Amino acid sequence: MARWEPNAPERLSRAALELFEERGYENTTVIDIAARAGLTKSTFFRHFQDKREVLFGGSTLAGLLADAIADAIADAPETASPLEAVACAMDAVGRAVFTAERREFSARRRAVIAAHPELREREALKGVALIEAVTGALRARGVPELSACVAAELGALAMKIGYERWIEVGGEFGGTARRTLEEVRAAVER
Repeated sequence: MARWEPNAPERLSRAALELFEERGYENTTVIDIAARAGLTKSTFFRHFQDKREVLFGGSTLAGLLADAIADAIADAPETASPLEAVACAMDAVGRAVFTAERREFSARRRAVIAAHPELREREALKGVALIEAVTGALRARGVPELSACVAAELGALAMKIGYERWIEVGGEFGGTARRTLEEVRAAVER
């Protein structure tokens, strides 16, 4: 692959995933990842701060997710409850990130993360950041603090379960996550 080709972050992510699967996370270096992608080490560090971040999309994906969540919650109908606004955010995340084209990559990524404590820790931190983004967006809508926190936590749980289901079964992420959110809501009300 030529170095000038577009989509360096995606190329690096795919290369890293392949190498982590082949050699293991611990036995793969940033130089290995860059070489597999046909790029340089400095290009890697322009997009990611370390090899762990390459599976989490770096700051670009985090920003995209946070923006999609905040915009969807802000744009939810005025009459939407906090959980309904969270469901709107799940739809937006599905359209922006969890597309049919990314499902196979997501399944492989999940397996690599599950095998490494350092990556599981990073995944958990990412989850906390998303909960904070949802809570902040709900507060900006005028939702009281406790209600915003509870809706964000329930939404995160539904999103996690919905993500697992989406990887296993396929289909549209937003619909899967919404159905899961309804199940979570029903379980809480019992």
